[in-house]
Amino acid sequence: MLVSAKEMLQKAREGHYAVGQFNINNLEWTKAILLTAQEMNSPVILGVSEGAGKYMGGYKTIVGMVNGLIEGLGITVPVATHLDHGSYEGAKACIEAGFSSIMFDGSHYSIEENIAKTSELIETCNKLGLSLEAEVGSIGGEEDGVVGMGECADPAECKMIADLGVTMLAAGIGNIHGKYPANWPGLRFDVLEKISEAVGDKMPLVLHGGTGIPDEQVKKAISLGVSKINVNTECQLVFAEATRKYIEEGKDLSGKGFDPRKLLAPGVAAIQAKVREKIELFGSAGKA
Repeated sequence: MLVSAKEMLQKAREGHYAVGQFNINNLEWTKAILLTAQEMNSPVILGVSEGAGKYMGGYKTIVGMVNGLIEGLGITVPVATHLDHGSYEGAKACIEAGFSSIMFDGSHYSIEENIAKTSELIETCNKLGLSLEAEVGSIGGEEDGVVGMGECADPAECKMIADLGVTMLAAGIGNIHGKYPANWPGLRFDVLEKISEAVGDKMPLVLHGGTGIPDEQVKKAISLGVSKINVNTECQLVFAEATRKYIEEGKDLSGKGFDPRKLLAPGVAAIQAKVREKIELFGSAGKA
């Protein structure tokens, strides 16, 4: 059964570890992540961007798939389906479809409009028992056609959003979606410290753009209040690499190697290995 991310993130905040949000793109992706979370006895958040939602046939299709896999695979660890960087309209659509957690990204609005729209969604999510993530300060890079320059969040604005009663807060601290450039200066821990102080020691913070951040920076971010870390690009990269290797070696031409269940198996195994690695790094293994 799908659950809100609220309890798992509060436990993570108190226990000084983080829960991974791993974005899903199809059945194989979802199955790989769920099985690995179960193996590691870790709570997990399945992220769905609006673009991926359309690609997979709509939000109701995704909810049905995830619920079916949870039952069919015997998954007992806490699982949340979470809209990633959702628009106001997308958030409403995911609430209606049965998602257990929502992100409304109002960071491109004025702080006043961000507060107004977030407030309305908080009321709806509270009634339905859903968790809600808000964002202040743009995350760098590109996500579903939305390009952010990686501006750092204003701690005072973070407090204004946190005080509304959101479940978790994503705040820009120099992080970037996709691959990090060679000249990336690293996370702005001075800004993260100020944000953490502003919102209080009980507000779970979210780190977007988890792909490519050095392990030591990830661990330091967790020590400063980050309780949810998003990973997407890294899983895409290892899936593509493993699939390419399988085809380049001609394994799809031997026997029934063209069968999708065989063709995609190396990529699925690569995702599982990457998710396993991240769960260990984030410290959520054994915390279900």
